Amino acid sequence: MSEFLSKKSLKLLTDPLNDNNPITVQVLGICSALAVTVKVEPAIVMGISVMVVTAMANLIVSLLRNSIPDRIRIIVQLVIVAALVIIVDQVLKAYAYDVSKQLSVFVGLIITNCIIMGRLEAFALANKPGASFLDGIGNGLGYAVILIIIAVIRELFGAGTITLPGLGELHVVPQAFYDFGYKNNGLVILPPMALIVVGLIIWFQRAKNKGLIESK
Repeated sequence: MSEFLSKKSLKLLTDPLNDNNPITVQVLGICSALAVTVKVEPAIVMGISVMVVTAMANLIVSLLRNSIPDRIRIIVQLVIVAALVIIVDQVLKAYAYDVSKQLSVFVGLIITNCIIMGRLEAFALANKPGASFLDGIGNGLGYAVILIIIAVIRELFGAGTITLPGLGELHVVPQAFYDFGYKNNGLVILPPMALIVVGLIIWFQRAKNKGLIESK
């Protein structure tokens, strides 16, 4: 238990949220950021799905790391990830069918997500199961946070709503705004705008981090 409460463990969880975020720093997993962020609900579900797959794949590969022949390690990793993705996909179809339909093929494409394979190669193959599990959660959470931020911006300005699991579509922009002539910006929900929002988040984060470094 003490291993999970150490500073090193905390760093594994928090680094991907800022200094080593898989999307804004490593520039991985951009495709799904463009595809599933029109609404907040699918972005949340996609983020949780990737976090579960990354954490469990890291844990399993770390447990088997001394038994996997080096020449077939990529194949073994893909089989593990594919099995986990199939399980996640079936769970979504059973308990969140509408969201599963919105995510469409992008759940299956988690198998080829660069973040997952990157963490397996860079961390799980060289570290203990506990640390690998935390690393998977941290990187999955870092990915999910960026997806949700992008989705909030796109849905809010594009449709004036926020769609949350279990709550449905919430109208955030007051009707009075529309009465005064406010219009939803349809450009925001188009795929190119997702890339622009990602770019702005990357710029903001790097500018903030640079400022912190210079101030030190």
